[in-house]
Amino acid sequence: MSVALDFLALFLTQLQKPTLAFLLGGMVLAALGSRLEIPDPIYQFIVLVLLLKIGMGAGMALRAADPVALLLPALGAAALGLVIVLLGRVTLCLISSVRREDGIATAGLFGAVSVSTLAAGMVIMEEDGLAYEAWAPALYPFMDIPALLAAIVLAQRARTRSGSGPRMRLLSLITDSLRGGALSALLLGMALGLVSRPDPVFDSFYEPLFRGLLSLLMLVMGMEAFARLAELRRVAHVYAVYGLLAPLVHGALGFALGWAIHLATGFSPGGVVMLAVMAASSSDVSGPPTLRVAIPSANAAVYIGTSTSIGTPVALLSIPLWMTLAEMVLQT
Repeated sequence: MSVALDFLALFLTQLQKPTLAFLLGGMVLAALGSRLEIPDPIYQFIVLVLLLKIGMGAGMALRAADPVALLLPALGAAALGLVIVLLGRVTLCLISSVRREDGIATAGLFGAVSVSTLAAGMVIMEEDGLAYEAWAPALYPFMDIPALLAAIVLAQRARTRSGSGPRMRLLSLITDSLRGGALSALLLGMALGLVSRPDPVFDSFYEPLFRGLLSLLMLVMGMEAFARLAELRRVAHVYAVYGLLAPLVHGALGFALGWAIHLATGFSPGGVVMLAVMAASSSDVSGPPTLRVAIPSANAAVYIGTSTSIGTPVALLSIPLWMTLAEMVLQT
């Protein structure tokens, strides 16, 4: 009983972090009918700065990292992205009320990684003093790209079998994914961190802005999450259930895999939490435009609504859960 109470106390303490408060504040504003809006160009600027900061930080860390230490987490992240998509595809497509294309696109979005959730996890862990490998955010593309490609290939196979669409080449799918705005910015940041010395601009511009811009992004995510609930009400209720449960199941899978890597290689508790946070998240930047183009027959209101209105808030609010688990399981 005392263990359960300690767990609950730790969890509630983590929920009081300012990053999550901005998310909940945005949802409250939208629920009250506030007309507050963040112009789209400002939103795009915020995302660009966050991605470049994450990428440069990871790139600078990779410069000094042991490639062997990175290998197993990178392979694990890729495998996790694939497993989440396949699990979601099987789960959703077994339900008669779910269209196959919608189920595959939803699974793909939940297998990919959310920029906002990743950034929030980094800030919350730093505020709590939970250390992680500086290169851990670089696991983002290792999970994101395989997940999106898996969803696209599954949808393509379904179209080919039904004779309802042309076949796309795998190389073109990979190229299109890498050209997406989110991955382009992240990979550019990683490349700059690896081959140049961006420390002055990183320390004077990107680092000081990171927390403030993230708070604005959380505010936007909260308002958008509540606004998209109306779209989700028009489709099958199974998506609402999936959006509630999938982040917790996927995060648990990520935590378990991270724990195994921790036992095998000494992967830090913070790294384990980072992997769980990425696994629990669902793509909010790279995934939607990629899937809109690659799976045009899927209903965007379904997979984007499920991810934005339910999946992302649950993933963000679950960050304290993985931190509490790490504190109780890995640091005892």
